[in-house]
Amino acid sequence: MGLYSEEIRNITDKSTEQLFEFAAQDEDQAEKIGYSNYSYWRSTWQSFLKNKVAVTLLILVLALVLFVLIQPYLPNQKSPTEIYLDPDTGYQARNVKPNEDFWFGTNSIGQDLWSRIWAGTRTSLFIGVVVAVVEAIIGIAVGALWGYSRKLEGTITHVYNVFENIPTIIVLILMSLILRPSISTIIIAMCITGWVEMARFIRNQIVILRDREYNLASRTLGTPTSRIILKNLLPYLISIIMLRMSLAIPFAIGSEVFLTYIGLGLPVSEPSLGNLINEGRVLMMSPDLRYQLLFPSIVLSFITISFYIIGNAFADAADPKNHV
Repeated sequence: MGLYSEEIRNITDKSTEQLFEFAAQDEDQAEKIGYSNYSYWRSTWQSFLKNKVAVTLLILVLALVLFVLIQPYLPNQKSPTEIYLDPDTGYQARNVKPNEDFWFGTNSIGQDLWSRIWAGTRTSLFIGVVVAVVEAIIGIAVGALWGYSRKLEGTITHVYNVFENIPTIIVLILMSLILRPSISTIIIAMCITGWVEMARFIRNQIVILRDREYNLASRTLGTPTSRIILKNLLPYLISIIMLRMSLAIPFAIGSEVFLTYIGLGLPVSEPSLGNLINEGRVLMMSPDLRYQLLFPSIVLSFITISFYIIGNAFADAADPKNHV
């Protein structure tokens, strides 16, 4: 006990300057805080790269898109609408099998299938991308207001019920009958009801998120509604938005193929995958002419499957739960 008291006495005798050292004020050190170098998009991309199948398909799809854009400007390319003649007979080069001059052969009136397939792919991809973008814009806007604003919820619900109960196929058929069959007609017809599914998905997710604490705090502090939707809510829905957009592209292409199948699609003079598949379908029972159905079907199947796999992979990668 005496030894312990002696140690206390020795410590007490020491001056404050010997026991403590005052730190000098440093503004640079004061600015240094704990931080994380986490980046949502970088983590999403890193997670997506782990899916080798999706990455491979993405590269192939980008290569396909690049090729169909530059294909008309490559050397030795034929016109997709010109009717070619057989130099030996002077008649139309009908149903010529694939050879050195016609890489994919010709159709029943002597048009080059190689050029027509890539021209049709350009047309179908254009329709799919435009429809997907328009559906996303309308669907996100309507869904966000529908889910966040209680004042507009009843009105938008009635509008949704009207459009939801109109079969998309009926709208496509009526628009094709009312307006002249064209690319713009198909795009308008698909966009009339195409936004409904996107709006419903967005609305359901926003209803779940809108009353969380950080959103209540933002409203209490007077944050504008538009900023809450754009900054607090929509970033959580990136995966759903990307998935719906990726699925909208093959769906739009499939709808164009269906309309052509029932005779209400694009004019025959406008190359599209729908027109090419419909032309090949008529000849599918002839073994020598099945190539006219085979080539466009392979391109359509590749586009549809690729966008489906890429969309699902990116949706999973965009989920923050899968980030490290």
